[in-house]
Amino acid sequence: MPSAAKSRPTAPRPAPHTGASGLLAGALGISRPWQFAGLAALLLGLTAALLFSGAAAARAVSDPGALVRWGLPISKAIHNVSLATVVGGLIFAVGILPRSTSRRSRDDDGPEHPAFARALAAAAAAGAAWTLSAIAVLVFTYSDVAGQGISGDAEFTQALVYFMTDIETGRAWLAVTIIAAVVTTALFGVRSLGGLALTLVLALVGLVPAALIGHSSSSSDHEGAINSLGLHLVGVSAWVGGIIILAVLSGTLTASKPGTAADITEPTLRRFSSLAGFAFILVFASGVINASIRITNWGDLFGSAYGQLILAKTAATLVLGGIGFMHRQWVIPQLGRKGSGLSSRRVLWQLVVAELLIMGATSGVAVALSRSAPPQPTTFAPDASPAFILTGYELPPELTPERWLTEWRLDWLWIAVALFGLVSYLLGVAKVLRRGDKWQWFRTVNWVIGLLVLTYITSGPPAVYGRVLFSAHMVDHMALTMVAPIFLVLGAPATLALRALPARGDGSRGLREWLLVFVHSKFSQLVTHPIFAAGNFAGSIVLFYYSDLFGFAMREHVGHELMILHFLLTGYIFILSMIGSDPLPRRAPYPMRLVLLLATMGFHAFFGVAIMGGTNLLAADYFGNLGRAWGPSALLDQQMGGAVAWGIGEVPTLLVAIGVAVMWSRSDARETKRVDRAADRNNDADLTAYNDMFAKLAERDAKLAERNKLEGR
Repeated sequence: MPSAAKSRPTAPRPAPHTGASGLLAGALGISRPWQFAGLAALLLGLTAALLFSGAAAARAVSDPGALVRWGLPISKAIHNVSLATVVGGLIFAVGILPRSTSRRSRDDDGPEHPAFARALAAAAAAGAAWTLSAIAVLVFTYSDVAGQGISGDAEFTQALVYFMTDIETGRAWLAVTIIAAVVTTALFGVRSLGGLALTLVLALVGLVPAALIGHSSSSSDHEGAINSLGLHLVGVSAWVGGIIILAVLSGTLTASKPGTAADITEPTLRRFSSLAGFAFILVFASGVINASIRITNWGDLFGSAYGQLILAKTAATLVLGGIGFMHRQWVIPQLGRKGSGLSSRRVLWQLVVAELLIMGATSGVAVALSRSAPPQPTTFAPDASPAFILTGYELPPELTPERWLTEWRLDWLWIAVALFGLVSYLLGVAKVLRRGDKWQWFRTVNWVIGLLVLTYITSGPPAVYGRVLFSAHMVDHMALTMVAPIFLVLGAPATLALRALPARGDGSRGLREWLLVFVHSKFSQLVTHPIFAAGNFAGSIVLFYYSDLFGFAMREHVGHELMILHFLLTGYIFILSMIGSDPLPRRAPYPMRLVLLLATMGFHAFFGVAIMGGTNLLAADYFGNLGRAWGPSALLDQQMGGAVAWGIGEVPTLLVAIGVAVMWSRSDARETKRVDRAADRNNDADLTAYNDMFAKLAERDAKLAERNKLEGR
């Protein structure tokens, strides 16, 4: 029919697939041969790196066989790519792509946007691959450790179960498998943005076991290696996974005509480019730090196969960073210009192909590195000291006043948090000032001081000596929960974020939208409620120190980092509910705030006195077995720690109480000024009406008295 020739062109449909691989490719949205380039480069890079390093060579003793030697690194490579794809798909769904094709619909209503649906389909398919590959890695890892081939007999199965339940490496991979299965199940059933955000958090938790095992867990600075590797994995997952999802979305993004309302190519690329820039800095910096911990001299870097693989991986990372810079500076700005959309898109996807190739090869090299032995030994010495066995570090020298400034052990996780907070805050201030708005320098100074205090607490002498002295640990704890939060709260970061971050109008959720969702959520209403915040602030101290949680936090690295996170957040939320200016669902009246502060002061005093008078050593199997030959005894040091908890806990609380009193006074002054201004505007109408009311009452009383007098006659 003639009208058929004038109908609108439709997007090209993917070619049909057959077989299991076709179903997987269809779920992933793969319809072009170039989308397999990254997988091919991954296998080639892995094979070349394994052959170069000799990591896949047969062992002289306890060789598990070629199936295990090659199957384990290949399974790990598939596992890493699948996990990255899950993380990338969830990041795109939660923070980059619009959920619905209708901008007027609510977040969880309306028809799904094709790009959103495809990103989640890719993540779900990758989640299935992640789960299966995690199982394969678990089995292959046991065979590799045991030095025997895979078998189906009862003895092999029984030993595998023991490996999964009683050996640290086995428990770690079992945890990864369970997390992968839960995330995959959620990806097939969850479609609300809130549920997907929680699924993303759980997927990132799946990176933790990988950071806790392997070379990093037994390096000389094992906590620094673990933290830098964890940051590295987060950056790689977001970066690599984002590129994979971008390739999967290529058909959807190119189907829309450039410049039309349905075209989301430019905002999608711009948002991912910002994320990729942050991921590049995180990957490169954490990679350099991790490598410097494992390789301590230039000879090992250039002369060993391990060091040469690191150099190759570093060079590839820099090349990828250069391609990302080309994206941001040249290609993306061209997409919004008339007359250059098609050519710009061609260059865009050519660069994506190049990134897939380089990332695939680099991922293969990374897996080979995990299978190669670093030049430095990664096992404990047979004559290791008790302190080294318990903490992973030798005892620091005896604590003196000057060593409260000189003894440092960098915690790269919290250094990264502080640097991110500093750079983000300063960029936000610059944007607000550039727009012509005002921002108080007092807030900026407090935020910077708070981050410096946080860094000192987590990486400085309180952190070093807090692992061997209860009194130093209590200084660390009280400063973490009472000193740093005061400065951070006065910095008003949420207020700055709401002013600096742009609002989105395409139905997607950016950082600003997620911040508002969190502020108004039921969870926020609960944890920021003044009574709950005060109870959590005071009660969690008792629950922590008089339970096994204290010992877990001292012995285990994960427990230690969770302890820092918990007490920093509890202190921040409590101080925020008292003197903060950031938005909250509910604020207590000033009298109630003073009552809560006085109650917490009394509770801190009670806790400190209880520790001072206690005769039972807390975490005795830890503090009692460190072999410390200097300083007071463990019990006397604990009693000194009680005095520290009493003294340090009271002073900041008193300062906060003074702050509440000042705010109360200023609030009354502002209310008085408001009333005076209102009186000036209406010529004291309220006071005149008030006086008229009394005049009328007096006149009525006079008339009533006169009438009673006449009747009495």
